[in-house]
Amino acid sequence: MDFLRSRLPEGSTWSVAGIGRHELPMAEVAIARGGHVRVGLEDNLYVSKGVLAKGSYELVARAAELAREAGRPVATPDEAREILRLPPRR
Repeated sequence: MDFLRSRLPEGSTWSVAGIGRHELPMAEVAIARGGHVRVGLEDNLYVSKGVLAKGSYELVARAAELAREAGRPVATPDEAREILRLPPRR
């Protein structure tokens, strides 16, 4: 991840989407390095080893917890749109 991040132009917005058991560990690394994350059942079925997630909401909650633990604020939907340079929702 560090190599790929080093290849981005200065000021780039970047995110990570880990697959399977790597989803949350990769999210934690991205958060620590200033990136953003995407999590969900489409990439990973487990919220922890051997524990099936009841829905994507559990994975999102865990990613938000990792962000808070790292002192990173969780973006609101409007803030996320701004970060991604998307138009405001009408």
